[in-house]
Amino acid sequence: MTNSLDEFNDILSPDESLAQHTWLKLGGNAERFYTPTCRDQLLSLIRACVAAEVPVRVFGSGSNLLIRDGGVSGSVIRISDPLLSEIKVDGNAVTAGGGALLSHVVSESVRAGLAGLENLVGIPGTVGGAIVGNAGGRHADIGEFVRKVEVVTRDGEVVERTGDELTFAYRSSSITDLAVLSVTLQLRPDDSDDLTVRMKKIWIMKRSTQPLADQSAGCIFRNPRGLSAGALIEQCGLKDLAVGEARISDRHANFVVTGPGATSADVESLIDKVRIAVAEKFGVELELEIRKW
Repeated sequence: MTNSLDEFNDILSPDESLAQHTWLKLGGNAERFYTPTCRDQLLSLIRACVAAEVPVRVFGSGSNLLIRDGGVSGSVIRISDPLLSEIKVDGNAVTAGGGALLSHVVSESVRAGLAGLENLVGIPGTVGGAIVGNAGGRHADIGEFVRKVEVVTRDGEVVERTGDELTFAYRSSSITDLAVLSVTLQLRPDDSDDLTVRMKKIWIMKRSTQPLADQSAGCIFRNPRGLSAGALIEQCGLKDLAVGEARISDRHANFVVTGPGATSADVESLIDKVRIAVAEKFGVELELEIRKW
């Protein structure tokens, strides 16, 4: 028997501001905003939305998300602690719920003496979001360690993706399902103390070159093949370019930082100005790394 959406009114916040749930602190409201507390409730809710033909979107920490000022119609489901946040280490494998923070998965792996993920220190968001966007940096991407991803499809089915169903490219993956329920990562043994030192060095380097104390959503643009988006933007003289209360970071030109009173329209306008300038000067079309709703 199909659940009615009315059965989920206890976890429903109608017309909820999405700005407070994203790192950029921008954007309009969700028509229906749900915060499930367990996996079964999450799956039942998704299936109820599908049955009622209500559009549904799912997100985690909102670290890589720009919500338009007009908001989002239909249902928006937030996956936040403790939902899907468990992390288990078994031999050289780490299995984490899709809602677990990537920073927690990194630190648990290092503590267990498992190498690979220490290179991802300082990347915000959940492990589910990291998988979908194949998060990474100069030293490694998360995709190379993924062995199994459990997802819920847009039809509400639970499916495991393995083998040929898993492909990863620069800041992209074959995972286009509605939500990641869990991921299994295959790592390699190493000395925990050595890994900790390596992780701290990478963190210090990132902190010195990125505006981590500011309100931002990480890198705005993907790096074009063989090039640095930040360097291209800087060479256009766009560091500190502002539209309203949104501006290009003076510390790293591929970051947009927002202040009080900023709107999503400010950020979108800034993105357009940067794209046009880089295209005119270098003939390069910058692609977004953040997602827009």
